[in-house]
Amino acid sequence: MNPITASRRLLAAQFRNPDPKPRKFGRALVFALAASAGLTVANIYYGQPMLGLMERDVPGAAITYVPTATQLGYAAGLVLLVPLGDLVERKRLIVLQCIALAIGLALVAAAPSGAMVLAASLVVGLLASVAQQIVPLAANLAPEDKRGSVVGTVMAGLLCGILLSRTLAGFVGAEFGWRAMFALAVPLALGTAGLLAWQLPRSQPKPAGMGYGGLLVSLWGLWREFPALRLATFTQCTQFGVFSVFWTILALHLQEPRFGLGSEVAGLFGILGAAGVLAAPIAGRIADRRGPHMVIVAASAFTLASWLIFAFWTSIAGLVIGVLVLDFAIQASQISNQSIIYALRPEARSRINTVYMGTMFLAGAVSSGAATVVWHHWGWSGVTMLGIAIASVGMALQGLRRRG
Repeated sequence: MNPITASRRLLAAQFRNPDPKPRKFGRALVFALAASAGLTVANIYYGQPMLGLMERDVPGAAITYVPTATQLGYAAGLVLLVPLGDLVERKRLIVLQCIALAIGLALVAAAPSGAMVLAASLVVGLLASVAQQIVPLAANLAPEDKRGSVVGTVMAGLLCGILLSRTLAGFVGAEFGWRAMFALAVPLALGTAGLLAWQLPRSQPKPAGMGYGGLLVSLWGLWREFPALRLATFTQCTQFGVFSVFWTILALHLQEPRFGLGSEVAGLFGILGAAGVLAAPIAGRIADRRGPHMVIVAASAFTLASWLIFAFWTSIAGLVIGVLVLDFAIQASQISNQSIIYALRPEARSRINTVYMGTMFLAGAVSSGAATVVWHHWGWSGVTMLGIAIASVGMALQGLRRRG
């Protein structure tokens, strides 16, 4: 029996029989949510440390834009798929999307040309947005007095996926080739589907009083209604923008003659960046106790400081210190902004998350593409100037927060 057939039978059994009683919201469920968020979002980052390998194996400059394609797909998934979490039963939606993701990954592994790799990467990004179905579900399931710390833990899992995916891909790519990494990701996606089919409770959304088209139209209404959503979104756009700039270019920078380092070293930086995961539960607890605004202002300052380090401390040591500061700041800001937006309208959390994360990943895709262009024309010094400019905008936005 092949894995997809087995998964279908497991899911059919799960969905035929409602949970006999609601699962207790405990550590096992939080772990399943955090691990699944990480395993699903990881799929849009496997290509970054392997860009050099992919360029050598697949002719044409188009392959350089694989990170941009996956992030554009992810942003599209946030707009087109995540709002469904306010309309249909979430467990079924999440598990089926994980199975479809496995199929998309198989297409990338088998793609014969650069154009096919880009198209399949777009599909993978679209379906990997299931990670953002998981985050608002965690907020819905968590007790109100623990929501910040629970979301922080799930976001820690998501950040681990973002960062450690680069470590895994760097080593697998160096030893077995880049296609082997995407082939390995197929059973990981199917395993995630099985874990969630086992652990997730059934979670019917509150009736939204509108169909799918109405849900999409309502996104604009939510954007106009909540100034706090707009400020949180713009702030995190700058944060994720500079994050995408750094990680898109890192592998190419390390391959320069002055360093001469390969994909496995670029992957090791993912382990360093994962130290920023420590910020997630800490920031969540501070947001629960003292409010999130102070954390966001401090995080914006740290993000700007990290890019000043990249610009003026140009050794490997500077990259190491800078990435620790950058990833800590990004995650602290993310958790605190999400603490704000998830309190705005609980019954619309999936759509609010769509507005917030969709705009953020669109900013990441644009920043990634801009970084690639800047890299080809002005090298690392141009990339650091781009990072400083974007981070400065984020810092300036905090003046609006104080006046508000």
